[in-house]
Amino acid sequence: MTATTEAISTTPKLNWTNVAFFSAFHIAALAAPFYFSWQAVILTIFLHWFLGSIGITLGYHRLLSHRSFQVPQWLEYIIATIGALAMQGGPVFWVGGHRQHHGFTEDNQKDPYSANKGFWWSHIMWIMYSKPEHFKSTYYNKFAPDLASDPYYRFLDKYFLLLQVPFAALLYVIGEKLFSGLGMSFLVYGMAVRSVFLWHSTWLINSACHKWGYKNFAETPDHSTNLWWAAILTYGEGWHNNHHAYPKSARSGLKWWEIDPTWGVISLLQTLGLAQKVYIAEPWQAK
Repeated sequence: MTATTEAISTTPKLNWTNVAFFSAFHIAALAAPFYFSWQAVILTIFLHWFLGSIGITLGYHRLLSHRSFQVPQWLEYIIATIGALAMQGGPVFWVGGHRQHHGFTEDNQKDPYSANKGFWWSHIMWIMYSKPEHFKSTYYNKFAPDLASDPYYRFLDKYFLLLQVPFAALLYVIGEKLFSGLGMSFLVYGMAVRSVFLWHSTWLINSACHKWGYKNFAETPDHSTNLWWAAILTYGEGWHNNHHAYPKSARSGLKWWEIDPTWGVISLLQTLGLAQKVYIAEPWQAK
């Protein structure tokens, strides 16, 4: 970690914009029973995988944050755009924050979602009490200079929320025209339910995977753990102790039963010749 950060926030203050934004989506998700359809449930599950596994786990995390493998630039941009549609921030913000997490793991000031500050802080309150040094581009750009220097990634970082408008419109039209009047069902499930479900799935890696579970690598200087049910919800990210021991590895599941679906996608890309310089740490090479 070459960049440094200074704690410039003293007294935490609620970010009311974030409180209102996330509250609105959680409230909207409560409308799900009134717009239920099995087609919308299937859509939600698909988007949870597509945006969560391909966009966040494979894209934002293993490809952009850790550079665990390389793909052609055009494909990298597509994957990053899928990540932006997950509504977890732009790529520069996400990568910059995650690199701070690894550089200063569980430091109460420098780790954006330090587990030492409690379960709920690392799960969601770090967003509600957003600190400038973690949420302002002036600061997090320093931890992702490779992305911050790219015009397309700066575009995604600035306009990732606006991308939700055509995406929501597309879901509504598909539901309305192709599934006989299920526009609102697709909108509620494809936007609100999907977002809330995916947010909490991702946040569990920050919170639950630093609190419960087991360690394959007890020597890691933090509380990271492997948690099987979190791995299911995040397509392999729940093997978090493995990841903290070897953060650059493109594979997170080590033992045969530590299933890592995202690694399966990376392996497929490698077979197709689309993924190169795939880094696998030595413990995985022996399995």
